[in-house]
Amino acid sequence: MFDRPERGERAILVRIGLGQAPDPDELAEFDALARSAGAIPVETVTGSRRVPEPRYFVGSGKAEEIRDRAEAAKAAIVLVDHELSPSQERNLEKLVGRRVLDRAGLILDIFASRARSAEGKLEVELAQLRHLSTRLVRGWTHLERQKGGIGLRGPGETQLETDRRLIGKRIRTLAAKLEKLAQRRDTGRQERKRVPVPGVALIGYTNAGKSTLFRALTGSDAYVADQLFATLDPTVRRLRLPHTPDIVVADTVGFVRDLPHELVAAFRSTLMEAREADLLLHVVDAADPERDQRISQVDALVESIGAGSIPQLRIFNKVDRLGRAPELVRDAAGQPSAVWLSAATGAGVGLLQGALQEIFGQAAMWLAVVLPPSQGRLRARLYEMRLVRAEEALEDGNARLVVESSPQELELLCREAGVEFGSAVSPCLPAPGFVEFKRDAASSAA
Repeated sequence: MFDRPERGERAILVRIGLGQAPDPDELAEFDALARSAGAIPVETVTGSRRVPEPRYFVGSGKAEEIRDRAEAAKAAIVLVDHELSPSQERNLEKLVGRRVLDRAGLILDIFASRARSAEGKLEVELAQLRHLSTRLVRGWTHLERQKGGIGLRGPGETQLETDRRLIGKRIRTLAAKLEKLAQRRDTGRQERKRVPVPGVALIGYTNAGKSTLFRALTGSDAYVADQLFATLDPTVRRLRLPHTPDIVVADTVGFVRDLPHELVAAFRSTLMEAREADLLLHVVDAADPERDQRISQVDALVESIGAGSIPQLRIFNKVDRLGRAPELVRDAAGQPSAVWLSAATGAGVGLLQGALQEIFGQAAMWLAVVLPPSQGRLRARLYEMRLVRAEEALEDGNARLVVESSPQELELLCREAGVEFGSAVSPCLPAPGFVEFKRDAASSAA
């Protein structure tokens, strides 16, 4: 059994084009993945095949070439930019005499080093164990079933069964813990639904600049780095814009081609932020020559997690690298459809804020609500949601509140409180002498 390599190991990169020559851009991305994991690529082996070879995936001749070049370069690990079957990974390891890691294993290794929250660490461990459970046999080839007797079982098979049971038990434990954490997140989402707040989720290919844009929009201290999968854990912040209800903005994990299924299944808490959003901000690296392909790959993954029907606003980031001016693009109906900006320099971020105001603020209007003293709960709820802009006491003891809200939202709140919407609410403008509350003042009044 080969020990897991330490970070900084010299690595051989392997990329085989199936039915065509290897794509240089995909090879460059794999190089970036290897470096993100802490490996030092020293050699690159490429080739073409019509179909994968069952034993080694790469073919016996190419496998021997990998072995020879790994020995010459004194590489300690071979990284293959494909998903290998357990037998292919085991056979290739045996031939080259070095640890072999396929694309899925490499991405799992990166996620393991980047997860920070307790939930993120549990999700990564669960994905790793599910991936490892199919590859246990390679570590116990020296303890295989003994030959010669009916019913004789060697210690290797016994050890494998023990490991499978232990891993299965750990998987069930992790799944139960994650289920409890998921219930807590669901409670938070239900609470946000109880106090209607628009939700926006940032999605996009990894290293497109989502976290940088997240910081520029919300002022959050989210971690930002020029590397793949710099941030994994979902981060949620509140965004306040003039004349617009408060918006909840979520930064999600970056997408990548051929993302392992184990991670898609495990990182449901992060992906759920996208599924529950009212709007997806699809961040695209405008300077990426493969941006159209990246857009298609992200759209396919969004569709696979059940978020394909959610409206998207396309954000073309890094326009400073193109020398292009920021721009707000509208569709045929005059609605915002794309924003060209630079999150790093801040150019065009104001255009995005204006687009969000237009999308979420267009249904808001000034409404007057007359409430009796017995409706203190509804009054407190309106302040809690920061909808109240002014208030005055009437001579009959009732309170007249001026709120900024959509009629649908206010009708729902009135119905929950048992207030007849038609008689208690009317469109209005602030009466002369009304002093509009600032948002901070309204918040403190609540």
